[in-house]
Amino acid sequence: MSADFVAEFLQLSLVPLVVGTLAAVICALLGNFLVLRRQSLVGDAVSHVALPGIVAAFILTGTISTIPMMLGAAGSAIVTVALIELVRRVGRIEPGAAMGVVFTAVFAAGVLALEQTDTSTVHLDVEHALYGNLESLIWLAGDRWGALLDPAALAELPPALPRLAVVFVVVAAFLLAFWKELVLGTFDPGFARAVGARPGLVGVALVVLVAVAAVAAFDAVGSIIVIAMFICPAAAARLMTDRLLPQLAWSVGFAVVSAVAGYVLAGYGPLWFGFPASVSAAGMIATVSGLILLVACLAAPRRRGARA
Repeated sequence: MSADFVAEFLQLSLVPLVVGTLAAVICALLGNFLVLRRQSLVGDAVSHVALPGIVAAFILTGTISTIPMMLGAAGSAIVTVALIELVRRVGRIEPGAAMGVVFTAVFAAGVLALEQTDTSTVHLDVEHALYGNLESLIWLAGDRWGALLDPAALAELPPALPRLAVVFVVVAAFLLAFWKELVLGTFDPGFARAVGARPGLVGVALVVLVAVAAVAAFDAVGSIIVIAMFICPAAAARLMTDRLLPQLAWSVGFAVVSAVAGYVLAGYGPLWFGFPASVSAAGMIATVSGLILLVACLAAPRRRGARA
């Protein structure tokens, strides 16, 4: 393996691959519980819910740095969950309708705040919000394998990678610490309340983590990957097994395959077929995850059993 190939891989491809994989795995882990709780669209709606929180964070801090934005999005998610529960109980309507009303109203409030305050002058790159900027995550210090163990070189890594690594650790810690509460609240909320497992509080924490994960991933991978990865790997895994732990393992495997295969196909697939340029990595990763879900729908063990 030539030194030039190693330097090219480390500088141009390693960080996008790791960032895309981390984002996909984080979303897949949380997405399993969204799918099982019939809240799959929460991942999509979070992109709308986050807006007023981001605007409020900018108004309070005057900066668009990551930590205030994530805290603002998390706070917005908490308020939104509380409003959904209030509308559901007071209006006595089903949860899906309450969710749709509140998400729309919260997003509209965010748009109004954006237009009526100084935040309207802040540049919001719609293209990066949708597609991310995976291809631009370049690690110039990674010119040799030894750079992976060099603190000075590691300090030059794009901030998206350590940010997503921290979110991954937080998500993993949350799942481990509240596993019993998550499982009970997902499959039998009534029993969970009876034994003091606090399903409502854990559910709010789950939505907050979804918001944090989405905001952490938006800048690097865009909302296309985030929305696809909250749903597709978990839904495909659900068709592979009836057991929760194997489902988590399947979803993580599907997420990793989607991220790696999608990135490789985006960069080299068009060239293999004679096209002169590559395509969006985020779009291809989401496409691969959708194809995996399609194959699972057609050929997964649970699907075949249902047909029989």
